[in-house]
Amino acid sequence: MANWTRLQLTAALVLGLVGAAAANDDRPETPLLDTARGAQAVPSQPQALVVLDVAAADTLAALDVPMAGLPSRLYVDYLNAEQAQATPVGTLFEPDFEAIALLGPDLIIAGGRSSAQVDALSEIAPTVDMTIWGADHVDIALSRLRSYGALMGRSAQAATLEAAFLAKLESTRAAVADRGRALIVMTNGPKVTTYGRESRFGWIHNALNLPEAVVEQPAAAAAEAAEAAPHGEAISFGYIAEANPDWLIVVDRASAIGQDNQAAAATLDNPLVTGTEAWKKGQVIYLNSASIYIAGGGIQSMTATLEDILAGFARGG
Repeated sequence: MANWTRLQLTAALVLGLVGAAAANDDRPETPLLDTARGAQAVPSQPQALVVLDVAAADTLAALDVPMAGLPSRLYVDYLNAEQAQATPVGTLFEPDFEAIALLGPDLIIAGGRSSAQVDALSEIAPTVDMTIWGADHVDIALSRLRSYGALMGRSAQAATLEAAFLAKLESTRAAVADRGRALIVMTNGPKVTTYGRESRFGWIHNALNLPEAVVEQPAAAAAEAAEAAPHGEAISFGYIAEANPDWLIVVDRASAIGQDNQAAAATLDNPLVTGTEAWKKGQVIYLNSASIYIAGGGIQSMTATLEDILAGFARGG
């Protein structure tokens, strides 16, 4: 790692100062935080947070928790105020270890794209992996909300946010009930991938009891698709035509990461897709792509996604 010797010296100095301050601190030192790697002891009500996961930044911002360090780009505009107030500390995939050490963080929160850096970051300060992944996406995300609330002395705010989200979830579930089958797709320029119940976006099906539009596949193809399920399955426009969803829910990856590629609406505007029930009835819902793709699992992101779906079903036939 570049400049590692210099970084070690910097980190040693910073940690020495932090340690001296901690010696005079009467706060409990080791509450347990539920993380992607199990329960982990962390400092109580840490004052200097470095956050390298957008979902975590989303939820902490909703709780009005200040963040000392954030990646140089978060991709979601609703975190612009937090971004402007924080010190840039590299990217989601490549943290700036020296910048982080100079901040003297009490706690580093990683997750998702930065989770591979947890062990290295732990040499600077206590680091937790708060990745949100799997079929229990909503339950894990709400657990993260409660954990952050308890850790930062904001449990009442966390409870209010959770109650508002659950109310939105219930109203959206009622709005989609008995309205037909949906297919979730992500475009990346001209390429299309579908995301089923076991995928990163599968919580939309699971939490809303929204039936999935699927194409029956031979056993071998089904097994291969199941293995790739969390990251989606590449499909053709013919697959969409055969699935013939009543609702098409679209994520535009290029838009989410700020690339000027072919827009999702242009990619999908072809005879195979326009012949589906979803397209003919105007039942195509374009989600806020950065919100769900980059900040998925944040309480603000999940609420915004429900609002997009609720609005889409209200417009549909």
